Formats: sequence, structure tokens, C-alpha cells
Amino acid sequence: MPLARSLSMTSLNGLPQWEDEDLPVEDLLLFEVSWEVTNKVGGIYTVIQTKAKTTADEWGENYFLVGPYFEHNVKTQVEACEPPNPAVTKAMDTMKSQGCQVFFGRWLIEGSPYVLLFDIGSAAWNLDRWKSEFWDVSNIGIPFHDQEANDAVIFGSLTAWFLKELSCQFDDKPNVIAHFHEWQAGVGLILSRSQKLPVATIFTTHATLLGRYLCAANIDFYNNLDQFDIDKEAGERQIYHRYCMERASVHCAHVFTTVSQITAIEAEHMLKRNPDVVTPNGLNIKKFSAMHEFQNLHSMYKARIQEFIRGHFYGHLDFSLEKTLFFFIAGRYEFSNKGADMFLEALSRLNFLLRVHKADVTVVVFFIMPAKTNNFNVETLKGQAVRKQLWDTAQSVKEKFGKKLYNALLKGEIPDLNKIFDRDDITIMKRAIFSTQRHCLPPVTTHNMIDDSNDPILNTIRRIGLFNNRTDRVKVILHPEFLSSTSPLLPLDYEEFVRGCHLGVFPSYYEPWGYTPAECTVMGIPSVTTNLSGFGCFMQEHVADPAAYGIYIVDRRFRSPDESCNQLTQFLYGFCQQSRRQRIIQRNRTERLSDLLDWRYLGRYYMHARHLALSRTFPDKFEMEPSAPPKTEGFRYPRPSSVPPSPSVSQHSSPHNSEGENEDEDERYDEDEEAERDRQNIKSPFSLGALPQGMKKQHGEYRN
Repeated sequence: MPLARSLSMTSLNGLPQWEDEDLPVEDLLLFEVSWEVTNKVGGIYTVIQTKAKTTADEWGENYFLVGPYFEHNVKTQVEACEPPNPAVTKAMDTMKSQGCQVFFGRWLIEGSPYVLLFDIGSAAWNLDRWKSEFWDVSNIGIPFHDQEANDAVIFGSLTAWFLKELSCQFDDKPNVIAHFHEWQAGVGLILSRSQKLPVATIFTTHATLLGRYLCAANIDFYNNLDQFDIDKEAGERQIYHRYCMERASVHCAHVFTTVSQITAIEAEHMLKRNPDVVTPNGLNIKKFSAMHEFQNLHSMYKARIQEFIRGHFYGHLDFSLEKTLFFFIAGRYEFSNKGADMFLEALSRLNFLLRVHKADVTVVVFFIMPAKTNNFNVETLKGQAVRKQLWDTAQSVKEKFGKKLYNALLKGEIPDLNKIFDRDDITIMKRAIFSTQRHCLPPVTTHNMIDDSNDPILNTIRRIGLFNNRTDRVKVILHPEFLSSTSPLLPLDYEEFVRGCHLGVFPSYYEPWGYTPAECTVMGIPSVTTNLSGFGCFMQEHVADPAAYGIYIVDRRFRSPDESCNQLTQFLYGFCQQSRRQRIIQRNRTERLSDLLDWRYLGRYYMHARHLALSRTFPDKFEMEPSAPPKTEGFRYPRPSSVPPSPSVSQHSSPHNSEGENEDEDERYDEDEEAERDRQNIKSPFSLGALPQGMKKQHGEYRN
């Protein structure tokens, strides 16, 4: 038997490199399988899209993404080309000869990875036979009415068929690694293992099916993880077959990974297997990086949001926009999972505090959560029309004023300001002022909601009474549609909108990772997250004082809902007390954390999973060094020693007004010195040492 080749890796210029020269990447093929390859459904699309460049840099021509073919996606995202590997071409030709449509090309994203797309519709005539074969190997029956599960069977059968045709052409090498994401791709993994294909398999769950359903039902999930009757709960929700597909995929995989420690604990109880590796989600930082321009971009896009506010609150614009803060929450409309319920309750308490303390700060809060609507709200459209009319009026009067002033100065005269406006100008301005009169409150939603009487956000707003009254210091705007630069209301893309806001608030109860606060971080925008989100746990582990860096972590795991809501209120109120200089300092610190979220660093967790899969699948060829999953011990940001980012906040349930708000204005703050100190805290190489003792048994901590 040949000697097994040792697997380990080093880091060079931030990118991983093979340490063993006898193990070139040419000896391996990597296929990454997901329903969201070129097909945006949720956050997995972001994971795969942003990770593609780092993986393509490592694997070159031997990296392929496998997904479903949808014509509308392919037309705009994929450039057709020939496969670089003749074995891939032959496997595709075999499938095409039997009536299955297979498309190959380059995905037009950064890194330009190869994509292999299967047309589900062209193979649907095989569905009954494939469901029968799937039953034979797994005893999992798929209901006829569940189209998503049926599509998953077709997609998985096509994937396994392709891997079989491919592996039949290889003798000793190249060895194949197949990485499957989520249960929709899991059928391919199950069939590959049942057919004993020589393929190293990895399965990643980004969230457990049952966990999402249970949390959405307002169940005390994390304190009862070991109490659930899993089969009963899945059956009652009519997802038992999907749950079985997910669990079978987890147990068939050579290596099982998940995206965060909190989801690892969940998977241990829901899916009955400890993840082998935790693979945190990253971002391609170049996409968001604006170097030192990000502060300027904040000012520019903030001005665009202010223009919208001028129109939306016309007739009630009795607050200073220069002292107005913009908060937002965005994501899928999952009222309790995303923490919208707690956020609204905290806003009610924040409004009370700001009014009691007679604060001159106004907070405008945006809810960017898509819901069913039938059109724009007429009152909202009217507001933007009134704003534009006022602007046009002011411009025309200014132009006439400018000409008269210019002519007077040419004559060497100081114009009489009482005569420079004629009667028509006064009339036009009076009409403009009258047009801003409003006999109703500014709307709390920008669209006409379908079934608004049962909408949870609107019903909560009715209950807490945040109707955008003049006396309210917290104003609420529900925008039930994703943002677009072509919108007639708020013409900004999501990234531009985030840059223009002051704080993102994501107090999620169920959030396996949480890309929204991560995106805020790399754009230098502070955010609120929780210790029940993967992102929040990751930041708690790697940043000594997250709040100093603009990451506010609400404890939703070990506190009661009311205590958590009070803590969130404290964070929001403390943020409102910051001076402009403190917010600028905090944004600088927040932006520096983006290195923690770069795929160039986090990609090594996926590398470790692939090495582990090879050593388990081909133990006679590959041997894993006796080492542990990569650790981020070097990623430890200490508390900044300079200016505090915000006034001290009471530890009691009611925040108090901090006296001497600007006392720290004269303290020394050296941005370059602090940034250099943070850069030194990120150490390049990770050690791949043995799994630390106790790593797998941390779930007992929730039993308090």
C-alpha cells in the first residue's frame, strides 16, 4: 500500500497553499453543489458567490459549482464555454444522450468559477423512478404535492449520476471532492454514498429545517433543545420527509460542517451529529471596501436618505435633520426570528426615554422587510412630489434672485432686499408653503399592504402607538419591498442605503450566521446583533470589547425577554447620546473589523474540512496530520485605549442621561496608531492542532 500523503496547509499572502509538494491541486477535483448556484433564494447564494474567488484562486481550473438551470438566471449571469476537463465533457455528453439537458459555463462574478447546471424540467419524466430508487436506499418517501422536495430528488439524482459517470473514468487520480450545501442538495450525497462512489463528501447545513420552524412558532427553543420529540415536531409541521432528507445527508457525509457554534449546538440535538468543523461565513471584502472614502460615502448617502425624509414628513418636519439618526432592520419577513418584535418594543421604550429627557435627537427607523403589497402608498408618493415641487420653486426663485443681485452688483449698488422679490415671487412662495400643509400624520408604511389588519409589524405599531406624531422622538417607516436604485420613493441600492444609515439593528432570535450585521461591519456601520446569532458569537469570541468597535451584542440566551429588551433599549439610547465625533471614531473602528470577515482568512475552515474528507475517504492516500480545526486565537481585538465610543450607560433597566457628554472631546485619539495596533492583532497563519478538550460539549451551558 502506498504511503499516505500528509495533509496540512500554510498561508502565503493571506491565501492558503498546499504544504506537500507531492499533492498538487491537479490531482483533485472539487465540486460544490447547491440549489443556490446562480439562483438567489437566500443567504447561501451570498456564501457561495462571495467565497468563489478565494476558492477559485486555490483550485484554479479544477473548481466547479453545480446547480439548477433556470433560463432567466443563466441569460444574465452565465457565459457559456467548453469544460476544461475532457472527463467532465464526456460525463455531460453521456447525460445529454439520454435526454437530460446540461449547461456549462462561467459564472460572471468575481473569480469567474465554472458552473455546471442541470435542467430539472428536462429530467422530470424520471421523477417516479428516481423517487422509487431513493426510497430503496433511504426508506424516505417524498409526497407528490411537495414540489420543492420533488425538485430536490431530481437535482440530487442528476448530481449523483454525473459524479458516477465522472468517477468511472478515473483510476487512481484525480480524486473527487463533492461539497453539498443544505438539504435541497443532500439527495445527491445520499445516492453517491449508497452507490459507493469514490468521492469525498462534505455536507454543510446553514440552518436546521426544524430549528427554523420551531423558533418561528415562538417556542423557547434554546432552553429546551434536549427536550423536543424531533420526529413528532417534524411530523406536526408536515416536513418529516424533508427533515429525514436533511438528517440522512448529515449522517452519510464523510465530514459534516455548520456555519457557527450556536448552530453546531442546535445540529447536535436536531440532527444527532456533532459537526466536524465550524465554517464561519465571510465576505469578499473588496466588494465593500471603500478604503478611507467610506466616511465620505456615509455623508453622501445620508444626504440622499434625508431627501426622502423631507418628502415623507412634509408638513411635520419640525425636527432637525442634522440631529436625526437613521436606524434600520432588514431581511426576510420573519417577525420573531429576526427580532422585529423585540426591536419595536425597544423603540417604544426608547421613545419614552428621549421624550422624558427632552433629547433633541430624533430617530427614524426603517423596516426593510418584503411583504405582500399592491402598490405604493398614495400619501407617500404625494410627499415626494411635494418635496420636488418645493425644490423646483426654490430653484426658480433663487435663479431670479441671483440675476437681480448680479445686475445690481455690476452697477455698483447694494440691492434693496425688500424690492428684490416681486409680488409674483411672494405669491409663488406662499403657494409652496400652503402646499406643505397636511391634515394627517406621515404614513408608517410606504406601500399599501395586503391584509394590513393581520400584519404583525403594523399591529405592533398600533399597540405601542408609534404613529409618527409630532411629539414622538422615534419615527417608524415600514418599506415592505427590497430597495432598488430605480424606486421612485427611495432610489438607493441596499449597499448605498446601509452606508447612509447610522446603525443596523438585528436582534434575531434565530440567526445561524447573520449576513446583515456582517455587511454593516465591512461598510463601517455599527450594528446590534445577539448571542443567538452566529455572527454575534463570532464577534464575542474575537473582540474583547465589541461595543467599542460598534458591535452591540444583546444577550437573548441567558436573559428573559424583558431583560433583553431593556438591554437593547440601553444600547439604542446610549448610541443616541453619542456626539458626532464619537460616531466617526466608532465607524473607523467598525470598518477595521472587516479583516475578521475576509474569506482570505475564513476560507481556511473550508480547506480544513476538505482535507479531513480526503483523509477519511482515501486513508491509504491521504493522512491528516494530528491537528485540530483552525483556530482564530490571533484574531483578538483588545479594548481601544483611547476615547470611549459612547457615554457610559446605566446597567439598570432604565438608561440615564450621561452628564458631560462632550467631556472626552479633548482626549487624544490617534487613528493611525490605533489602526496599526489592530492590524498587529490579526496573525496570519492558523495552527491546525488537535481538537481542544471540551470543544464538542459546550451545549450544557444553555441549561440555566
